[in-house]
Amino acid sequence: MITILGPTATGKTKLAAHVAAKLNGEVISADSRQVYKGMDLGTGKDFDDYIVNGNKIPYFLIDIVDQGYEYNVYEYQRDFLKIYKNIISRQKLPVLCGGTGLYIEALLKGYKLVKVPENKSLRKKLEKKKTDELIKKLSSFRSLHNVTDSKDRERLLRAIEIQNYYKENPDLISDFPKIKNEIFGIYFDRNIIRKRITERLKARLESGMVDEVKNLLSKRITPEQLKFYGLEYKYITQYIIGELNYNEMFQKLNTAIHQFAKRQMTWFRRMERSGFKIYWIDGNSDIEYKVNYIVERV
Repeated sequence: MITILGPTATGKTKLAAHVAAKLNGEVISADSRQVYKGMDLGTGKDFDDYIVNGNKIPYFLIDIVDQGYEYNVYEYQRDFLKIYKNIISRQKLPVLCGGTGLYIEALLKGYKLVKVPENKSLRKKLEKKKTDELIKKLSSFRSLHNVTDSKDRERLLRAIEIQNYYKENPDLISDFPKIKNEIFGIYFDRNIIRKRITERLKARLESGMVDEVKNLLSKRITPEQLKFYGLEYKYITQYIIGELNYNEMFQKLNTAIHQFAKRQMTWFRRMERSGFKIYWIDGNSDIEYKVNYIVERV
C-alpha cells in the first residue's frame, strides 16, 4: 500500500488519484468526516480530483454513513480491511489518502480494536470496590502503561470491562494484518499553507457551504449534533442560529482551520518520532514531479 498524508489544503486527494492512475491503484480515504453523506463542501470532498485524464479513479470510505451518526475508529478499521482485501484481490494497489492521523496510525500500527459491549453485571460488582482495588484488578490483566486509566474512575471501570471481555473471548481477538507500506507526506511553508487555507475557505463559502449546513439543519439534525463535527459545521451553525455574525464566523473558522492544520503536522511528526518513515514532498512541486517521485520510490 501507498499512504499519502498531510495537513488540510495540501492537495493530497489530487496526488493520490494521479498516483493511483499511474500504478493501477484505487484510493481509500482516511478522513474522519468524509465518511458522512451530504457533508461535502465542509469536509472538502473534492470529487473532481478523482478524475485523471478523463477517467474516474475509484475511491472508498466516503459517503458511507448518515449525518448525525458518530462513526469511530473501530468501525473505520473494520471497514478499511474489507475494502483493502477487495482491492488486493483484484490485483490493484491500495492508495490510502487523508489527514486524520488517528485513522492512519490505527491501520499502520495495527491497533487491536475490538468493539467491547458493556457488561452491566460486572459494572455493578466493580462500582462497589474502592479505586485502589480496581487498580489492582486491572493490573492483574496487564501492566498499566496508560496512567489515565488509573486516575479516572470511569476509564478504570471501562478498562477492566475490556480486559475481562478479552479474557472471556480469546477467539474474537485477532491481530490487525501488517501491511507493507510506503508513506509520503505533502508539506508547504507555514505562511503558504495559511494562505491556501484562507483562499480555500473563501472559495467554499462562495460555493454554498452555508446552504449546505442550512440543509443539514433542515433534516432534523440539531445544532448540537452539527457542532460535534467541528470546524466548518460548528462555526457556520453558530452563524446560522445567530450566535455569530458573518465576519466573526469567518475569522473564528479561519483561525480554527489554521490551528487544526498545525495539530495535524504535530501528529505526523510524532509518527516519525515513533518510527514511521515519511518521505516529504514539497507541495509547490508540480503534479508530474510528485507522481514520478512516488513511483520511483516504490
